[in-house]
Amino acid sequence: MSANAQKQVAAHRPSLPQILIVDAVRAALLEDLGRAGDLTTNATLPEEARARAVLSSREDGVICGVDFARAAFAAIDPAISFQALVGDGERVSPGQHVATVEGNARAILSAERVGLNFLMHLSGIATHTARFAALIAHTKARVCDTRKTIPGMRAFAKYAVKCGGGSNHRFGLDDAILIKDNHIAVAGGVAKAILAARAYAGHLVKIEVEVDGLEQMQQALDVGADVILLDNMGPELLEKAVEINAGRAKLEASGRIDFETIKAVAETGVDYISTSKITMAAPTLDIGLDIELR
Repeated sequence: MSANAQKQVAAHRPSLPQILIVDAVRAALLEDLGRAGDLTTNATLPEEARARAVLSSREDGVICGVDFARAAFAAIDPAISFQALVGDGERVSPGQHVATVEGNARAILSAERVGLNFLMHLSGIATHTARFAALIAHTKARVCDTRKTIPGMRAFAKYAVKCGGGSNHRFGLDDAILIKDNHIAVAGGVAKAILAARAYAGHLVKIEVEVDGLEQMQQALDVGADVILLDNMGPELLEKAVEINAGRAKLEASGRIDFETIKAVAETGVDYISTSKITMAAPTLDIGLDIELR
């Protein structure tokens, strides 16, 4: 099966373990409620007050984080009714309802900010990723995230990338070997670093090496690197790298990737394009919660 054909195979929908969601939401609620709880809500609303609210998107985007919002309301009051109208990975337009919430008014308002924070942040990443992915949809290349994520949010940010149509790079220092320029400098060269890594790693661990020119790339090919990261190379140099590689290793382009450059990079024939912008520069998606008055 060709690389282009493989790209068209539908992947299973991404998912997250519920325990990760619940723990993250609980920590966020504890931070927000502090030592005395929601003073404003408790001071202005009677305990028995009930309300119905609608979560709506105020702009075009891709939704991600619905289960985080659901968990926030449930953590405050398990009796709250939360109905999702849009699932993670689905596109929304301005004014479109994402979910409805009904139950104790105090609980709804106390959970509102935490639920929206997760939903807006993750939907922003998914939306930003989708925009990058759309620009290279006609090529075999896939846009990938990096380890540049907000501490404590990596698994969730990478989930959002998947919901937006992107691919995940390594999750941490422990699931793949990526030999960078500083490793090469200390190890004594590209070949020495790769051979040392090969001797150390288990047979299931991939070895990737970062190179800054075609000479280093050839050294990496000669000793059998699985993936070669072509750092800060322009389209012409990337095309030469693809030709020299001749399908032997997977090629990843990185450096100075943005909406203006990614199309030309993808059209060189590389397999992956990694950028921290899809996680670190993504604006939040504007989503609001409005009480429905009766």
